[in-house]
Amino acid sequence: MRETDSLAILFADIAGSTKLYETIGDAKARELTSRCIELLASVTKFHGGRVVKTIGDEVMCIFPSADAAAEASVQMQEEVASQAVRWGTLLKIRVGFHFGEVIKENDDVFGDAVNLAARMAAQAKGDQIITTGDTLELMSPHLQVDSRMLITTTVKGKTKPIQIVELTWGEEEELTVMGGPTLSMTTKHTPSLVVSFNEQSVTLSETQSVVSFGRGSTNTFVVPDNMSSRVHARIEYRRGKIYLVDQSTNGTYVTSAKGQQTFVHRDELPIEGSGVIGLGRIVTPDDPLAVHYRQ
Repeated sequence: MRETDSLAILFADIAGSTKLYETIGDAKARELTSRCIELLASVTKFHGGRVVKTIGDEVMCIFPSADAAAEASVQMQEEVASQAVRWGTLLKIRVGFHFGEVIKENDDVFGDAVNLAARMAAQAKGDQIITTGDTLELMSPHLQVDSRMLITTTVKGKTKPIQIVELTWGEEEELTVMGGPTLSMTTKHTPSLVVSFNEQSVTLSETQSVVSFGRGSTNTFVVPDNMSSRVHARIEYRRGKIYLVDQSTNGTYVTSAKGQQTFVHRDELPIEGSGVIGLGRIVTPDDPLAVHYRQ
């Protein structure tokens, strides 16, 4: 039976899945992909949604409201980021959604709103949530506040320009303070690293391949600061090279022992030598919020 309805359509897929298979092998990559899809389905159900279909490493879901889709999107990102640390590998998802009228037939959905949601997902990078300006207007104020306008552009099949919006995530209940300058530095690779915060220290190597930072209690290093996101950043050992991976709102500052500084935001940076890392702010070696690293 065919009928129309107004729903939020959400697409979520694993970013860089081809690279994941190349990095950790087919068997493990397939296992992690399956776990990730199961996790996304569980979050969808929790927020009153339904998985319409899965296509490889992508899920297509529907929700009764824009709020439900937005809340599910944030939880999907947070859960995947948390599990990726436990799984010991780099795993990110891209999420895009749009609320609009759809045609429902045989447990599937069709229509312009579905196509637009798919385009929003295609616009997203790993760790990003992308939606439309029209969908943002339907969301509650407490969800609208965690957003930023990216661009207004034309989309194939639409006569009017579409506002593309990013929903930020990774914060606890209190609002994370925004701000900070951008600096740059070029670095080389190093095979191992000792990372420490307060009295805790971890040696990053093949046997300990990932450490994470942030306000959340599941992180390796819990940094209690309002400039730090709940899941802020991590350092990863990958094939003899070490990378800082930022997934925060305010970005991460890396200051080497020579005083060179780099600002990393929703990106990754190879690191070596020694220095300090600041979550959302520039720190000095004697700062109690400084994360230290050394060869």
